[in-house]
Amino acid sequence: MEPRRSTAIRRRALLAGFTLCAVLVAKPSSAIDIYADPEVMVQNGTTEILRCTFKSNQVVSSATSVTWSFQSSQPDNQFFKAPYVIFYFSNGMGFPGQDEFKERVRFIGDINKRDVSLQLSPAQFSDNGTFFCDVKNPPDVTGTPARTELRVVLRESGSKMMLIVGGVCAALALLVLIAVSACVVMRLRHKRHEYEGAR
Repeated sequence: MEPRRSTAIRRRALLAGFTLCAVLVAKPSSAIDIYADPEVMVQNGTTEILRCTFKSNQVVSSATSVTWSFQSSQPDNQFFKAPYVIFYFSNGMGFPGQDEFKERVRFIGDINKRDVSLQLSPAQFSDNGTFFCDVKNPPDVTGTPARTELRVVLRESGSKMMLIVGGVCAALALLVLIAVSACVVMRLRHKRHEYEGAR
């Protein structure tokens, strides 16, 4: 009975030793943290920067890659069903994706500073949706892509804005004129009372 027990103990010790060696020798993949603005609002026809940065314990190298994807919030848009790659960056070079974005996106980040921002110009109503920023910096490859909800709104025309500014300025000028007139009337009444009291 004793030999069986010692064999079982040896097996357990051997298994524990192998497990410990495997944990100490094997390098598990690390996580990467990716950050972006949760929501961005932009006027139609203007330029917008979609900001994205990342934190990694590894040194940035030529193996570091960036993928920007887009999924539309509009059911009638071709990019509605799933995210589509609109820009890919690897080995120091950028590769625009879908034709819809090819001429309108530009990588403006500095990957060595862990900035992988993208410029979108000009913004269009069809850009309403979610932009995903994903970074892989081997061996840091496990991370959740950052999401930015883009809202494209109608661009205010200059004449409309001038009309609003003019109206506000006119209202303020009218208030100042009323206040000055009230002060003058009060002063004249006060002087009249002093004059009548002197008689």
